[in-house]
Amino acid sequence: MGKTSVELLIFDLDGTLIESKWDIAASVNLTLAELGLPERPLEEIFGFVGDGVKQLLRLSVGASELVTYDEALRVFRAHYRAHCLDRTTFYPGITEMLTHFAAKRKAVATNKAIEYTNLILQGLGADHFESVVGGDHGFGLKPEPGMLLHIMKELKVSPEHTVLVGDSTNDINGGHNAGIRVCAVGYGMGDRTKMAACHPDWFIERPEELMEIFI
Repeated sequence: MGKTSVELLIFDLDGTLIESKWDIAASVNLTLAELGLPERPLEEIFGFVGDGVKQLLRLSVGASELVTYDEALRVFRAHYRAHCLDRTTFYPGITEMLTHFAAKRKAVATNKAIEYTNLILQGLGADHFESVVGGDHGFGLKPEPGMLLHIMKELKVSPEHTVLVGDSTNDINGGHNAGIRVCAVGYGMGDRTKMAACHPDWFIERPEELMEIFI
């Protein structure tokens, strides 16, 4: 089968470009400890990642009557700003893949807040991306298509020439809601069975496989 021509590659961030779950989970537990709440197992916190910081903190704090969301967010923001690059890195193969596609338009669409997104990309390599949209930019969170539609409009690329690469059902459904094809990745934090049930157009196990699919 021949390669698929594409003009614009839009990437999710956490679980797709970056291995960030350790720093997120550590910051959540630092937050819980400061708020006087019991810390949670790391694996449990990993399962809370992907729907934005509001859902992350709501699930992590739980049913506590003692802590407001605003207070939890304030504490978390300080910890995560300080620790978001402690262990977070591009996944193996990402830098090679991005370099391979140097001539392609590339963007990031993430449910993560833009503050942390920019901090992390500046630390790891923001120069690869023409457009970076975060969950608090006002375009809605994936699976809503707003941020994807915004990027395509901003970069003047049509849906048929765009592909979204992501590791969650939010990415697959969001891409299809925006009328674009989606390549799911099996190495991130997403549930493989749930992702497969959303019928991504491609499914890869290593970032380098993108180089074999797209031209």
